[in-house]
Amino acid sequence: MPRALQDRDRQPRNLNAALLLLGFIGSLLSGPISAALPVPADGSSVLRIQGSNTIGAKLGPALAKGLLEQQGVDAIDVRPGKAENEQRIVGTTDQGRSVIIEVAAHGSSTGFAALHSGSADLAASSRPIKAGEVAALAALGDMRSRDAEQVIAIDGLAIILHPSNPIEALRIDQLAQVFAGEIADWAQLGGRPGPINLYARDDNSGTYDTFKELVLAANGKNLAAGARRFESSERLSDLVSRDTQGIGFIGLPYIRQAKALAVAAGDSLAMPPSETLIATEDYPLSRRLFLYNQPALDNPWAKALIRFAHSPRGQAIVAQNGFIAQTVQAVQVKPDPAMPAAYQALARDAQRLSVNFRFQEGSASLDNKTGQDFARVLTFLKEQDKLRHKVVLVGFGDPKSDPARAELLSKLRAMAVRRELAKQGVIFRDIIGLGDELPVAVNDTDEGRIKNRRVEVWVY
Repeated sequence: MPRALQDRDRQPRNLNAALLLLGFIGSLLSGPISAALPVPADGSSVLRIQGSNTIGAKLGPALAKGLLEQQGVDAIDVRPGKAENEQRIVGTTDQGRSVIIEVAAHGSSTGFAALHSGSADLAASSRPIKAGEVAALAALGDMRSRDAEQVIAIDGLAIILHPSNPIEALRIDQLAQVFAGEIADWAQLGGRPGPINLYARDDNSGTYDTFKELVLAANGKNLAAGARRFESSERLSDLVSRDTQGIGFIGLPYIRQAKALAVAAGDSLAMPPSETLIATEDYPLSRRLFLYNQPALDNPWAKALIRFAHSPRGQAIVAQNGFIAQTVQAVQVKPDPAMPAAYQALARDAQRLSVNFRFQEGSASLDNKTGQDFARVLTFLKEQDKLRHKVVLVGFGDPKSDPARAELLSKLRAMAVRRELAKQGVIFRDIIGLGDELPVAVNDTDEGRIKNRRVEVWVY
C-alpha cells in the first residue's frame, strides 16, 4: 500500500468560520455590486440557472440568495419551483418589485441543453463540458474559453469506516471492487476477517453521482445490489461509525464519528480527504464545480452572480454548504521518506499554498481556473509580505521515455506560472522541476496525465 501523503490537518479541519468572517468583511467593504441591475416590471425572472443536482440542490440557491442580499433586496424566500428539484429565490426591492432567480437541478447535461434552447442564462455543471456540447453550442461562442467557463468550488468525497477498522488506505480500483461486491471480505484487503457491509447514498444524490463517476464507472463497475441506500448523509455516516464491518462514502462535512480512509489513484501516494488536498485537487476523489455562460454574456444578473461566486463572501457560502472554497491558505506538509529530497526540504522549512496551477488538455497553456487563482495567490502574497524571494514553484508532469525530458517539461510548466506572477512583481526564491515524481493520479488515462501536469506554490 502506498505510504500516505499527509499534511498537518490529517482529518478535515473546519475553516468555515474564518471564511464566513472573511466574506462578511468583504460584504461590508463592497456593498451592492451594482445599484442599477434591472428588475422587470412584469415579475419575470432576472436569472435562470439549470443543470447539476450537486450545485442546484443547495449551493446554487444559497449563492442566489447571497447575491440578492448583497444587492439590498429584502424579504428573500426560497420556494419550490414548478417541478421537483426546482427552486425559486424571491425577494422584493425598495420599490416593491419582485426579484426572482430560478434554479433547476436536473443534471449537468440539462444545463447545456438549456443554454442551447435559450431557456437558461447559466449552466451549472459538476463536470467539464463535453466536446459534443461545445460543438452544439458553438453559435454562442467558445464554451471552453476563460470567459465562458467558471470554477466556483471544489467537491470532495470521503470513504468512511468504523473507527476500529485497522485499514488506513485503499486504491480507487480496490474501492470499485468493494462497492461492486467483488471484494466481499475484509481479509481480502488485509483487514480482520469478516463480511464487508456496504453503505451508499440514494440515486438522487449528487454525492452518489460523483462516486459513480470517479470510482465505479471509471473502473467499469456497478454498485452491488446488496448495498444499503440512504437519503440522509448523517444517518449513513452514523450507521457506518457503529458497524465494525461497514464502509460507505459521504460528503466531506458528514464524516462525523466515522474514520476517513486515505485514497490512492494507481501508484500515487495515498491521501487523506483533507480540505487542503481537496483544494489543490490532489486528493483522488475531488472534482471541480462549474458555471458556464455565453462568452458574450449580456445578462447583468448572470455577470453579477459569477462575480459574487468568486468573491470572498461567495466562497464563504461555498464552504458553508459543505464544499471546498478556493481561498488561498498556507499549510504545513509533513516530510515523508517517499518524497524526493528537494521536496522533503521544502516540507521541513516552507509551507505549501492550497492551490495548484494546471494546464489545458493537450496544451502548454494554463487552464481557465488559473485566472482567478493568480489573483488569489497574489492577494495572499501581498497580504503576507512574501512577494520578494519567498516563493518556490514546483512543477510536475507525467512519465516520458527520457526522464530528463520529463524533468525539463515539469520545470517549463513552473516557468509558465513564473512568467504570469512575475508580471505582478513577484521575485522568486527558486523554480524546481520534479518530472513524474509524486503522481496524484494514474498516468494511463488522459484525465490522470492532465492532473499530474501541475505546479505547486510554496512559501518561506
